Parts: sequence; C-alpha cells; structure tokens
Amino acid sequence: MASAKAAYIPKVFLPAVAWAIFGAMVFGNFMAILDIQIVASSLNEIQAGMSASRSEVAWVQTSYLIAEVIAIPLSSLLSQMLSTRIYFSLCALGFAITSLMCGLAWNLESLLVFRVLQGFVGGGMIPSSMAALFTLFPENKRAAPMVMIGMVSTLGPAIGPTFGGWLTTHFSWHWMFFINLAPGLLIAAQVFSGDDIDEADPSLFKRIDWLGLVSMAVFLGSLEYFLDEGARNDWFSDEAVLTAFITMIVGGSIFFYRSFTAKHPIIDLRVFRDRNFAVSSLMTFVVGMVLYGMVYLTPVFLGQVRGMNSSEIGQIMMVMGITMFISSPFVGAVLPRFDARKTIFIGLTVAASGVWLNSNLTVQSDFDYFFWPQILRGMGLMLCLIVMSQLAMATLPLQQIKGASALYNLTRNIGGAIGLALINVSLDRLTALHVTELDVRMTPANPAFMDRLDDLTQKFSGLGEGAQQAAISVLYRDEHLQALTNAFNDLLMIVAILMFAIGFLVFLLKKPKQLMGGGEVH
Repeated sequence: MASAKAAYIPKVFLPAVAWAIFGAMVFGNFMAILDIQIVASSLNEIQAGMSASRSEVAWVQTSYLIAEVIAIPLSSLLSQMLSTRIYFSLCALGFAITSLMCGLAWNLESLLVFRVLQGFVGGGMIPSSMAALFTLFPENKRAAPMVMIGMVSTLGPAIGPTFGGWLTTHFSWHWMFFINLAPGLLIAAQVFSGDDIDEADPSLFKRIDWLGLVSMAVFLGSLEYFLDEGARNDWFSDEAVLTAFITMIVGGSIFFYRSFTAKHPIIDLRVFRDRNFAVSSLMTFVVGMVLYGMVYLTPVFLGQVRGMNSSEIGQIMMVMGITMFISSPFVGAVLPRFDARKTIFIGLTVAASGVWLNSNLTVQSDFDYFFWPQILRGMGLMLCLIVMSQLAMATLPLQQIKGASALYNLTRNIGGAIGLALINVSLDRLTALHVTELDVRMTPANPAFMDRLDDLTQKFSGLGEGAQQAAISVLYRDEHLQALTNAFNDLLMIVAILMFAIGFLVFLLKKPKQLMGGGEVH
C-alpha cells in the first residue's frame, strides 16, 4: 500500500506562482537539450583544443548521452524521494557547476568526467518539467504550457548548431559550457525559493530495488554506447561494440525480469497498459527518429555535398526554429478548439510533406530549396509534439505521471539514438549502391561521359600528360557527390513515408476529457 506521502495531492496553484515555477523549469529543460546540440556542432574545436583524435573527442558527446539516458528514468524515483522542488533545484545547480568545470577542464579525461556528471543532472531536468506541468496547472489550462514544452523539444535541436558555431567562432569552445553558469544558478534559485510542487517521500530509499537499478543503468548505458559507437566503428567487427551488445542483452534481461517481478520495481512499466500512453510512446519513438535524424541529415548534406561552413548551415537550420517560435502562439490558441487526435495527424502530415519536398535534392540545392520544407517541418512538428505528449499523460492517474513522463522522454531519446544509427548505416550502403549504378554510365560507350571527359581534359591541358588523369579524378568526385545526394533523397523519402504512416496510429487513441476543455482533476 502506498504511503500517505506518496498519495499526496498537491494544492491548487495561483497562475502567477505556477508560471514562475514552470517557466524556470522549462528554461532548465531547454538548457539541457540545447547543450547537446551546441557541443555536437563544435567537436572539431574541442578536438583541436584538447589535442585529441576524432574517436577520442567523440566521447565528449557519447559520455553525456549515456549519463543522460540513465538519469531520465531515474528522475521519477529521485524526485519522489527528494520532492520535485529539491530535486530539480539540485539538478539545475549541478548543471551550472558541472558546466563550469567542463569549461575549465585541463585535459580530455577530466572533461569526460565532468560531461558524465553534467549529463546525469541535465537528464534529470528534462522529464521533471513535463511531470510538473500536470501538477501545477488544471486540466483546462495546459495548452499554453504544453506549447512551451513543445518549443523546447524542437527549438533546441533547430538553433543549437547555429548558436554553438557562433559561440566558438566569436569566443572559444569553453564558452559553450560557461554560457550555462548564470542561467543555471538563477533557475536553481527560482525553483528552490518557490512553493513545493509535491512532498518528499524519503521512505522510498528503503524500498529501492538495487539489482533493478544497476541492471537498468547497465542496460541503458550499453544500449547508448552500442548505438553511438557501433555506427562509427562497423558494429560487431569492433570488439568494444560487441561487448557492449552482450552487456546490453544481459543487463536488459535482468532489468525487465525485475520490472515485472519485484515488489517495488525501479520503473513502473504498467503505464504501458494505458492505450493512449503506449500508442503515444510508439509515435514519439518514431518522431524522435525523424526529429534527430533530420537535424543530423540536413547539416551532413550541406557540409559534405555543398561544402558549406557551420555559419551557412546554421542560417538554413534556423528557418525551422524561427517558424516554431512564430507559430507557437497560434498552436496554443487552436489546441483547445480541435480534436487532439486530428491535430496530431495534421501535424505529422504537414511535417512529412516538408520532408518529402526535400527528397529531390541536387548537388546545387541551397537555402532557397530548403526554405519552405523547413517551414512545413517546423509547423508540423510543433503541432504533433505538443499534443502527443499531452495525450500520452492525459488518461493516467496523477501518481503515475512522474514515472510516465520519464519513460516517455526516454522513448524519444532512444528513438533518436536508433534513428541516427540506422541513418548512418543506410547512408553508407545507399551511397555505395548508387556509386555502382553510376559506374555503369562511366564507360567509353557512353557519349555523354566521353564528351564530359574531353571537355575536362581540355580544361586541364596545362597539366600536360596529367590532364586526362585530373579530368577522371573530377568525374569520380562528381560521381561520389551525386551518389551521396541520391542516398540522401532515398532516406528523406523513407522518413517522409514513415512519418505519414505513423500518423494513422492516432485513430487508436482515446480522446481524454481535458482536451475537450474541462473535466475533473485526476
């Protein structure tokens, strides 16, 4: 039987008080998401500053993601033990301090240690803010807070590369971490000085399933390592990746066994019995694949095929972020007026249309080509992400919201990690396939090929006997760029079809009361 504290029902908050607490928490959430993107955009600068190899510096990102993915499901337990106010304040304070230490790191090893700590406290802020929303606001006042959550989820990846590039260009890579110090301290002070959102229940410490906790950490940590490093190191041909896979299987088996047999499991997987939560989690898993995949694919194409620098890439990526920011008031205004399931379907369809429009790339595609697809993606993702998260939680009892919020965020993160791994593998294989297809045309029997070869040979005539070899090198370079472009087009078409198909799952969802504009509190 749950303790009295665990069954605590929070008081009704005044709107000004609720917004003061929630605004600070959402900004902390935004900092944690943004940090991933700005660091990813400037790994080359960190590599140079730390005199590290490319494989070594990749751990700056991998270590953070492993710690974050472990912290997200743990946030439910820790916030119940300490209370949401204390836990979030400690996470914000810890994020500020560890960010400072990352900026002051004296070598790569120290930076990795501080990144692990930073990822753990950063991961704790992400689900806590969503869970707090359902406690701070009554059911018919959640549209605007949900818009803010949606903006954070999509705006961070959209503006992160631009912001990170600007910081490293005008200051140094250290400022990617120093920039978190003042906001982190202010957020910690704001949340700590505010009202209690819920009550602490220290007795939960005595009931912790330690085997389940350790196996969960091993399972999620090795899963993240397997997906992140496997994509870079040819999967099972790498001994460390193979070891991580075996560890993941063992840890996952123990974790799921304990989740279904322990009296007090570390994560309550029973929330998946709720149809809305289960279907919404599946949808957000796919949306996570798409969101993180598109944020990865577009800069890779612009950098590798078009040869753009980080500033030029950032200007293109900013279009989606600006679109989401401008459209957010409209989204908040229309949410209570329409069936949320139809809103999700429309959002996914619009976003899929934006991806589809990008699936006809050429080696000359630039800002103008990406402009309208970016706008459609931004508007579509804004609509579906906001409503999807509300539908996931709306039919759950209040005491399950914290655990469900952690699982929901974890699902999207794992979806993103799997999506990136699949994209990396598919991009290499599709490029090789298209190179083989194009090779057939690069023969003396093809008049167009021979005309192009003669033109280039004439262009390089000043090289003497090396003119034809230089011409052939250019032709094969162009062939590779065309094959890479074709591979991007294939992937974008697959992503668009997947997004449109997943939209039909909304018809499995039940319409909850609070999305109709009222209903009693859970």
